[in-house]
Amino acid sequence: MTAIYRSPSGAAAVRERYDALLGRWPVPCEQRTLATRLGDTFAVVSGPADAPPVVALQGSGGTAAHWLPDIATLAGRLRVHAVDAPGEPGRTAEVRPPLGSPAYAEWLDDVLDALGLPRAAFLGTSLGGWWALDYALRRPARVDALALVNPSGIGRRRVAPIVRFAAYRLCGAWGRRRALAMVAAGSPPDPARRAIGEFTLATFEHFKPRLGAIPVFPAERLRELAMPVQAQFGARDVLLDQRDAAARLREALPDADVRLAEDAGHFLPGWAGAAAEFLSRGRA
Repeated sequence: MTAIYRSPSGAAAVRERYDALLGRWPVPCEQRTLATRLGDTFAVVSGPADAPPVVALQGSGGTAAHWLPDIATLAGRLRVHAVDAPGEPGRTAEVRPPLGSPAYAEWLDDVLDALGLPRAAFLGTSLGGWWALDYALRRPARVDALALVNPSGIGRRRVAPIVRFAAYRLCGAWGRRRALAMVAAGSPPDPARRAIGEFTLATFEHFKPRLGAIPVFPAERLRELAMPVQAQFGARDVLLDQRDAAARLREALPDADVRLAEDAGHFLPGWAGAAAEFLSRGRA
């Protein structure tokens, strides 16, 4: 098993800070540990028990705590199961099967089974959007709807900004602050998002992110998505060409709700209200 932290003390520091953020969860919740074939999976469950179920998947380097600024909006209309992905910081098993293998779909099969959910909607941001898309294509009968927020796997990756981002991260605390500011362009500076930004900086002092290529879904695969789809993109995303992604998705799925925010980057302001309305529509 590949170590995802640079040291045991660094792993402990990330988890301590993670637990502190979970203690600030603004709505009633239940923390659960789910048995899966990849190992234990940690989830935070919020929202009315009779509301439409949603599995929320955060991106690379993220945890369930990254939903903290928006969980009150989401849980007001949905039963949200925020899951720590394998091989990412948090409290899920530290394993990283190759992207594109069936392992993540099998893992999500186990997550749904452990939660007692025959079907659910999926909400994914960044790499979490890739996992959601991959699962929807492999297991369409278990996916009620897809809400994607700046997902990976549709548009082109921006090479030059990623090189600059990697270089910033080698420049100590100053570089990490510059890298975060670069990714967070257009994000509203509210206290909860500042706390998550600080947590992200602290995490990447100790965490080893995935470095491999992220597979892109070809148009013919995207056309197979028969469930309702909403996708929100930020045109100023420095990591992904989301203008290209929005155009590709509109062409592949003319009936999808595709939104491109011209002034937003990788962290989209105001996305949660639109996603909550979409995911609860006709599914209450």
